[in-house]
Amino acid sequence: MRNVVIGFLGTQLDMGERREWRPSVQLCQHPGFPVDRLELIHDGRHYHLACIVAAAIGRIAPETEVRLVNIDMKDPWDFQEVYGKLYDFAASYGFDEDRERYHVHLTTGTHVAQICWFLLTESRHVPARLVQTGPPREGGDLQGTLDVIDLDLARYNALQRRFEAARRDHSALLLGGVETRSETLQALVEQLDLVAGSTDAPILLVGEAGTGKSALAARLHELKLVRRRVKGRLVQVNCATLGDSALPALLGQRRAGPGNDRPGFLREADGGILFLDQIDALRPEAQAALLQVLETGRYCPVGTEAEVSARLHLIASASLDPGALLRSGRLRPDLHARLAQWQFRLPPLRERREDIEAHLLHLVAETERLLDRHTGFNADALARYLRFARDPATPWPGNLRDLQASALRMAVLAERGRVTLAMVGAEIATLTGQWAAMAADPDADLLAEVLPAAVVLDEFDRVQLAAVIRACRESGSMSAAGRRLFAVSREEKASANDADRLRKYLARFGLDWAVVASPRDDGAARRPLTTGTSPPSRPRASATTRPARR
Repeated sequence: MRNVVIGFLGTQLDMGERREWRPSVQLCQHPGFPVDRLELIHDGRHYHLACIVAAAIGRIAPETEVRLVNIDMKDPWDFQEVYGKLYDFAASYGFDEDRERYHVHLTTGTHVAQICWFLLTESRHVPARLVQTGPPREGGDLQGTLDVIDLDLARYNALQRRFEAARRDHSALLLGGVETRSETLQALVEQLDLVAGSTDAPILLVGEAGTGKSALAARLHELKLVRRRVKGRLVQVNCATLGDSALPALLGQRRAGPGNDRPGFLREADGGILFLDQIDALRPEAQAALLQVLETGRYCPVGTEAEVSARLHLIASASLDPGALLRSGRLRPDLHARLAQWQFRLPPLRERREDIEAHLLHLVAETERLLDRHTGFNADALARYLRFARDPATPWPGNLRDLQASALRMAVLAERGRVTLAMVGAEIATLTGQWAAMAADPDADLLAEVLPAAVVLDEFDRVQLAAVIRACRESGSMSAAGRRLFAVSREEKASANDADRLRKYLARFGLDWAVVASPRDDGAARRPLTTGTSPPSRPRASATTRPARR
């Protein structure tokens, strides 16, 4: 296969005025690198020098064919012109990779030309490897040095290993140092590594409460600092706490008098990252202002018409699926369209139970600094906890927050530094009790005591009837309960009969005072109460009917 080299004529070095070594000439003199053809690029002003160099090559390497290629450039330091001319040259060259092996000589030409050569070879517009030559070292060969650089980095095992190690380090950073066996989570952090390192576009993190969105945003900031994508700090804002002050809090506010200005979160995050947690809690006008910043990079603080620039990266989070937020009107469609380019869903803990052990041990180890002692699990205690934690019936509604609180409780209560089987049993009881209380529906439990199982109520009726039953049980008589329930409307009546009004209201649901006045004490199991519009088993008035006033 023939060896072909393409390179610029060195208008200074190839003259040989400073030293005898001339790169284009000595390039063809290396015994281990035969040059069958040299494409020597020159402009019209240096044609005579190109002929001299070609003649010199003919004397020392008669087997090398030298082709003089004339490419005139008005300004060899103009990137657009140089790249355009070399691109046109490559497009019309007619490379034959089956018969010829191509190289680009980087030693000669301006720095702009060298950069353009690199871009064209890296993108395979020029299917070549790079050649770098240098003058002879002391005591070295007269032809100097020659290095061949193949841009296929897969050939360079050491470099490839360094890239893979860097990728692993970045993934470990995004995972907080906790290894994952979840393929879903591993794929997510690998994509985030690529996105954070190569684009400044907004990132939207979606996940249930406790899945680690805030922690991940902080790690993304660290990664962008490592990648030199940002220089500023991370500003974290919980949008649910802003309320009506969202606009001035975000944009800042100019007020009369010195020292009264409010910089705003956008200004505080200048040069860094602004993390907006629960972005759907922002008021519509604040969402519109944020969209303008994302699209134009400029905004006006409240109280002034003078625009200021915003140079920041945005990370936003939401607990609910963006589709549901759009349908409910809590998230503007245009803002969502801007955020949706890079949207990542963090899986809840119940979807990656294989990671629970690693998280648990990591969290327990972190308590060493807090408690100033090492804590570990007895083997049977760890096995019991993991069986519970990995059980599909274990809900983990608070995700990592629940696991973190559980690990801390066990570490604190393990006075001798060992978590025992009994401690694990107590902790499991604590978790299940908390989750049961969270899932309880007091209204449903109350109504199930007095209504047949087949009764189905609208949500409006459920809330109202439950409140009436509570008032009845807290009052000594039906009249007292009626006076409490109708305290306002009874003032409008000439003759108020509160007990009768209450009796008629209860009758709509087939109830009477004796049924609702006292809690059930017969130990009967409570029945689930569902919502809907199905007719009850007892006759009752429609959901829209109200007790008649007398």
